[in-house]
Amino acid sequence: MLRLNRYQWTVLFAAWLGWGFDIFDGILFNYVAPNCVPTLLGLTIGSPEAKSATLFWTGVLTAILLLGWAFGGVIFGQVADRIGRTKTLLLTMLLYALGTASCALAPNLWVLILCRVVASLGIGGEWAAGASMVAEVVPETSRVEAGALLYTSAPTGLFLATFVNYQIAGVLLPGNPETSWRIVFLCGLIPAAVAFIVRLFVREPELWQSESRGSIPPTIRELFNSKNRPLTISGFLMAVTALVTWWSSNAFIPVVATGLARSFAKDNHLAEAATLALAENWKVLATNSFNAGGLIGTLLTVPAAKYFGRKPMFKLYFALSAVSMLVTFGLPLPDETRLYLYFFIGLTVFGVFGSFTYYLPELFPTRLRATGSGFCYNIGRVVAAPGPFLVGYVASKGVSSAMETLFWIGFVPIVGLCFMPWVIETKNVERRPHP
Repeated sequence: MLRLNRYQWTVLFAAWLGWGFDIFDGILFNYVAPNCVPTLLGLTIGSPEAKSATLFWTGVLTAILLLGWAFGGVIFGQVADRIGRTKTLLLTMLLYALGTASCALAPNLWVLILCRVVASLGIGGEWAAGASMVAEVVPETSRVEAGALLYTSAPTGLFLATFVNYQIAGVLLPGNPETSWRIVFLCGLIPAAVAFIVRLFVREPELWQSESRGSIPPTIRELFNSKNRPLTISGFLMAVTALVTWWSSNAFIPVVATGLARSFAKDNHLAEAATLALAENWKVLATNSFNAGGLIGTLLTVPAAKYFGRKPMFKLYFALSAVSMLVTFGLPLPDETRLYLYFFIGLTVFGVFGSFTYYLPELFPTRLRATGSGFCYNIGRVVAAPGPFLVGYVASKGVSSAMETLFWIGFVPIVGLCFMPWVIETKNVERRPHP
């Protein structure tokens, strides 16, 4: 059971908010891309040229986001080990909030890219600080449950992004797509207010303070010495497998849903207004299915990790991830059925991420915890970055091409199963902090 005192719950909630809004800000572009990209390129929204450009630039900007995310994660992981978890959490939340909100004022695509880079640095840095803070404040016996609970903020952040986009683009401004996307981006400012609240109630973990006092600042090089190299390899291989699969599939949920909706509308001779409404509804359906599965899958990592172990848990999730992807995009199914099957993709592809908030901090000692966790979790995004770009390029040729590519992405988790000999089991292994 999760036995925490009031302050420990406060820390967990603060990190939960930080990561939830991290995902919220990170994913907003994917929702507004069908309106944002054509507007900034001077194209007519809904035209074939606009759809092709949206698919291509969604891939480009998602790849850029991942690269910035990786760089921010590695840099701010070290920052968190040097100046503290709470200060880094505040700094990164402000960075991604301001970067996202600035996208609303972008006059062209190049300024939008610059704003996304700024946001990506904060998005990447927040995770290591929050996960390390929770790992060091909660009791070791509650670390798995607390880590999985922390990651439930990710699907919650996606639910919030879906809700905000739908309320603005689908309800408040359904006839003004050239403007609605800017209002959606402005909502990215919300985390800035939350960051100040976090700073008022959360202090630096005592464990980090005692271990960092008088010690030499950690470096990336230490992750590859003889003692830490196996830990780094283990964390990296699991993270990169999950990241490539997640980003290649999730980044294009709104685009694929919109493409399927337009295909359905064309076959049924729907008017443009009805087509736009259907596209918004199908984006909500697909995303909510994915997020609901992710929320449940995240929580299921707790019994899987505690009763079977971390390594068997990864095997189970990767095997089921492959099945869910291959079935959804490989079988001849009705368009709407594919949207519901995103639940099973979320359950597995998304759900496995609930383990990284406790598995990666378990691998490393206190002094290297944020540096090691941030490196493993985020450097994999460099490898993952070509995935969305490739999907975007292929998808620009048509929705059927996108689904065919997503089918082949289903083999990535199978590759992950081949990495299991290098995975280190941390169940019942107490890694006491050491200098």
